Amino acid sequence: MRWDALFNDMESQLAEADRLTLETEVNERTRAEMVSLPLEDRLRAAVGCRISVQLSCGDMVRGELTHAGADALVLNDDQNQVLIPYAAAMRYVGLGRQTREENSQVRRSIGLAHALRGLARDRAEVSVTICGAAGAVRLAGVIDRVGRDYIDLAAVVPGEPRRNRSVAQVSAIPFTALAMIRSQKTDAGQMG
Repeated sequence: MRWDALFNDMESQLAEADRLTLETEVNERTRAEMVSLPLEDRLRAAVGCRISVQLSCGDMVRGELTHAGADALVLNDDQNQVLIPYAAAMRYVGLGRQTREENSQVRRSIGLAHALRGLARDRAEVSVTICGAAGAVRLAGVIDRVGRDYIDLAAVVPGEPRRNRSVAQVSAIPFTALAMIRSQKTDAGQMG
C-alpha cells in the first residue's frame, strides 16, 4: 500500500510540474507576442464598443468607436463625430483584451491627414480643440487647407457658408497641437 501511495504522489507531482511548465511557456509566449502588438490593433478590436478617451488637455471624450486608423480614431456620440489623433490621447477606458490586425494595406495607410482632407473637401463646420501649456483652446470654423503636418482653419460665423468676406481669421495649426476635431454627423454617419 505504501508503495502505491508513493508512486501516485510522485505521479501527481510530475503531472503538476508538467502543467506548470506548460503554463509558464504559454505565458512567456503571450508576453512576447504582446510586445509586438501596437495599440491601434487593440483599438481596432474595440470598434463598435463604447469607450472613453482622456486627452492630454484634460478633456474626456466618450462615444462609440467607429474607426481606428493608422494614427487617429473616430468616436460617435449622439450628434457628433470626434476625430482624435493617437498622439493626443493619454488614456483609453473600455478596451477589451482582444486585438485585430489590419490586413488591408490601403486602410493601414489612411491617416489623420486623409480624414482632415475629407473634412476640408466637404467644407464641414468643425470645432477644433488644441492642447498646449495653457490647456485646451477650442476654435470653430472650416478647414481651408491640409498640409503635410498642419491645417489652416478659417474662423467663420457658425451656420454661414465659408466665403472670403465671412472669414474673421485663418489659423495655421500643427498636427502636434490637435487634440480633437468634432463635426456633426452626416446623413451617412461617416466623417469626411
